[in-house]
Amino acid sequence: MQIRWLLVALLLLATVRASAETPAPVTMMTNTWPPYVDAQLPEGGLALELVTHIFQQAGLPVDNSIERWPRAMEGVRVGLYDVLGAAWRDEERERDFIYSDPYLLNDTILVTTKAANRRPRSLEQLAGSRIGVLEDYSYGMDLKGIDGVSLVVENHMIQSLMNLFNGKVDYVIGDNRVIALMLSEYLEDRRGELTPLDITLPKRGLYVAASRSKVGTEDLIARFNTALAKARSDGSYQRIVDAWNQRYAM
Repeated sequence: MQIRWLLVALLLLATVRASAETPAPVTMMTNTWPPYVDAQLPEGGLALELVTHIFQQAGLPVDNSIERWPRAMEGVRVGLYDVLGAAWRDEERERDFIYSDPYLLNDTILVTTKAANRRPRSLEQLAGSRIGVLEDYSYGMDLKGIDGVSLVVENHMIQSLMNLFNGKVDYVIGDNRVIALMLSEYLEDRRGELTPLDITLPKRGLYVAASRSKVGTEDLIARFNTALAKARSDGSYQRIVDAWNQRYAM
């Protein structure tokens, strides 16, 4: 009987020790943004695969929840969750969030139809044109400041692309990979009709962000940054990015 109780005690001790050695998962919030975050895509999308891989390099599992952006941002800001997995950086958010090093660059492009007569080579040459844009989307530039430009606002990229094909806009602005995914998934037979304009637009860094008010987040971000540098140096980062670029890139 004593031997049985001793075995039970040893088993409980081993279970407690294993639990103590297993780190708690990083609780992460993201919003659906294909191909960066989407439950229907392999590994949940490019951003989600990268961030999960990088945290795993740091020895930290990830528990991700996908919510609408305002709810995701508020959940992290008040400390209910640890991090936002895919966030842009701006001055207004700096008050509430600390940011990782950028782990990805969003490449913004302007596209038009190959049949179009005009091929502007600068933002100034877009004067008087109609540009398809998305609601509540930050492009990192003042499109409204271009002389005579009309911004045609839609909720989804596919709507803007259809407007371009139907002659309702002259150009569509958006993320390279997002446009490529929309064409691949919904308009593959018309993909060859579009071409990017030769205009260099600002690239935007994509970050992991954590609340300044939550204890331990500075250390968490520091561990992410260290693991990001390791993933870049060992080639695992580039292998993930290259695989996604083969799927979705203009």
